[in-house]
Amino acid sequence: MSDTILFPGTVEWSGENPGISLKEDPSGPFTTLASFFRVVLSPHGRGHALVLMLSPHEEAPPADRANVCYTDNEPLARWLVAEYVSHFGAWRGLPGLKGLHYRRLDSVKTSGDAITTYSETVRAGDATIALTWSGLGKPFCFALTPANSATGKHHMPTLFVGCETATVTVNGRVRPGAPIPRDIAGQRISTAMLAFSETWIRS
Repeated sequence: MSDTILFPGTVEWSGENPGISLKEDPSGPFTTLASFFRVVLSPHGRGHALVLMLSPHEEAPPADRANVCYTDNEPLARWLVAEYVSHFGAWRGLPGLKGLHYRRLDSVKTSGDAITTYSETVRAGDATIALTWSGLGKPFCFALTPANSATGKHHMPTLFVGCETATVTVNGRVRPGAPIPRDIAGQRISTAMLAFSETWIRS
C-alpha cells in the first residue's frame, strides 16, 4: 500500500479558482484580469467572488472599465483579495487592486462539460459577465510547496485544466486580447485555466 500524503498546517480555504488573464500584445502588459472563486470552506464561510479588472494599471479608471469584485460574501471576498489575489503573479503590485470596488452579485451560473468547454456567468444588477474557457486540455493534479506557491506561505494541492482560448464578455462585449503560454508543474498551459479541488494550507 502506498504512503499517505498528509499536508502539515491549517486548511485556510478550499474550492475552485479558475482564471483568465488576457494580453492584447503578447509582449505587453495584461489588459484584462479575471479570477473567479467558488469557496466551499473558509474562516468566512462559503461564497463566490469574481475579481474582474478591466483597467489593471489604473487605480481610478472610468466606470465603463472599472475594477470590480462581484461577490455574495464580501468579508470572504476582501480576505481573498488581501491574502491571495494580491500575491498572484499577474496581479501583484497592480494599482487596480487599490481602487477595487465591491458589488453584490445576484446569481452565478455554470455551464459546459469541463472537457471541451466551460463557462461561469455572473449577474449583478445591470452587469452580466461571462468567463468562457475552450479547447480544454488534459486535467492534471499537482501540489505546490510553500516556497513555490503564490503566497510563499501555503501548500497548494489542486487540479488544473489548461485551455487554448478564453474570453471575458461584459454585457455582451468580448474583451480584446488573448491568454499567453505559461508553464506550471512541468505542464505547458496558458494564462487561462480551470482550477478545481484547490486547497490552500498554511504551513
